[in-house]
Amino acid sequence: MDNITRLFDFPYYQLKKYNLPAALVTKYGNEWVKTSTQEYLDKANAFSRGLLRLGIRKNDKIAVISSNNRTEWNIVDIGILQTGAQNVPVYPTISTEDYEYILTHSESQYCIVSDEELYQKIMSVKPNVPRLKEVYSFNEVAGCKNWTEILELGKDTGNQADVEAIKDSIKEDELATIIYTSGTTGRPKGVMLSHKNIVSDVLMSSERVPFELGQSVALSFLPVCHIYERMILYIYQYCGVSIYFAESIEKLTDNIKETSPDVITAVPRLLEKVYDAIIAKGSALTGIKKKLFFWAVDVGLAYEPYGVNGLWYSAKLWLARKLIFSKWKAGLGGKLGLMVSGSAAIQPRLARVFAAAEIPVMEGYGLTETSPVIAVNDQRNGGFKIGTVGKPLKGVEVMIAEDGEILCKGPNVMMGYYNDEEKTKEVMTDGYFHTGDIGLIDKDGFLKITDRKKEMFKTSGGKYIAPQLIENAMKQSRFIEQIMVIGDGEKMPAAFIQPDFAFVKQWASRKGINLGSNQEIADSKEVHDRIQEEVEGINKKFGHWEQIKKFEITPDAWSVEGGEMTPTLKLKRKSVKEKYIKLYDKIYGGTSEK
Repeated sequence: MDNITRLFDFPYYQLKKYNLPAALVTKYGNEWVKTSTQEYLDKANAFSRGLLRLGIRKNDKIAVISSNNRTEWNIVDIGILQTGAQNVPVYPTISTEDYEYILTHSESQYCIVSDEELYQKIMSVKPNVPRLKEVYSFNEVAGCKNWTEILELGKDTGNQADVEAIKDSIKEDELATIIYTSGTTGRPKGVMLSHKNIVSDVLMSSERVPFELGQSVALSFLPVCHIYERMILYIYQYCGVSIYFAESIEKLTDNIKETSPDVITAVPRLLEKVYDAIIAKGSALTGIKKKLFFWAVDVGLAYEPYGVNGLWYSAKLWLARKLIFSKWKAGLGGKLGLMVSGSAAIQPRLARVFAAAEIPVMEGYGLTETSPVIAVNDQRNGGFKIGTVGKPLKGVEVMIAEDGEILCKGPNVMMGYYNDEEKTKEVMTDGYFHTGDIGLIDKDGFLKITDRKKEMFKTSGGKYIAPQLIENAMKQSRFIEQIMVIGDGEKMPAAFIQPDFAFVKQWASRKGINLGSNQEIADSKEVHDRIQEEVEGINKKFGHWEQIKKFEITPDAWSVEGGEMTPTLKLKRKSVKEKYIKLYDKIYGGTSEK
């Protein structure tokens, strides 16, 4: 069983190697309910047997949509894969129109949802999805079949030999899952990933994570429908890590304190919120305590790995850790020693300050099409460099094209897009996948991402603008929560800015300015002038042609539900521009046809 080639091999490997009493742990009500490795597999096999009795055959598709990560998702995942069918995970926050498209395009025969809200959404489109036979739910939902009915159907072990025969017949190159990319434009594309694609990425990535095998605890909360968190869950299973599932993002802080994890995965937006909350607490201090707090923050913001700042800095860092940073760590459960970040670039200041606080963030990089990890930092053996996404995994070949685009080749690169040969050909050349990202490999072999190829644009003066670089710099201001740089074909770059409404209200209150609604904040001259100061200060880091000359403040908090962000919290640039076209015209004058 040491030779893992299919995704369902991971829990069997865990059973043989670690046999955890708490392999998967979910909170129901006030109780954390533990599922052992053995119970996990027993239920997965029962689910496989039930599916076979439902008539599921090899290469059938089953969609799974869950509002939160939970034990049931993993049981269902393994149960589906063992029958040779494919698990089609779907984001819980997409539109009903996208649900209809994905369920139809993937030819899903069954759909498993987590709760009533999702059940109602799927039932509203079910009449338009001809191949969808039935919907099941994890929670008890009136009028909906429960997933335990499939487990019950598989209670009789009489057809376990059929399950084993199918498992034995499944080869590593066969399709395991279709993951629909959220996409910033157009219809979602179905990324076909084989068992080998994901297994190879798990095994290559596992070399970069310093887990105490069979001992570590993880808290999982990023959407498991995304390949990033899903691949991480397979790594946890491979390394014998007990996985606790957070109830929600809102309850994350409580869940961290309850579970004391050694590791979590995160996205930059979450790290920014954690940092802002810590700074807000520090700002509320007075006297010597406040001075000490911000002295420690300043020490943290100067952090460089491997002691390169010298002995005097190391002495200050030791003191800052003892007096201040130890409290940060205690607030995050006390044991947290690793955060792995992906999805978007992390601000270097966050990487510095968390590493200084002994809660290092190891930034990585990849795409759904690459299963996903291409490169990731590792604190050991000099493998950590702030401002980079680490060195490419051993076994993954990275090449920088003439125009700066990152190309990738390896066993983790997708089979292609489902039922879309044309789009597959557009992104593949001689086995190399075109990532669409611009980057470079430095003299030490670290990969650095500079921008999205498609998001770079030219002003009317012919100057190239890389919006992400400017946006990441601007978001270091506490006043700016989100920003989108605009100006394709225009005479100058400008921006839409979504302020940090909560922080701006605090600032206004201290200044004796009464601001109630978000619209009042957006319309406030005082707020505009203060953000102008921030923009002008950060502009100095950029060439004259790159500097933000004008901006408008938007009255909405940008979100997935509002249509401004993808489920992986990337900007939907076209949607944002369309939503604020009047502000665009205000900046550039006239009625825009762009």
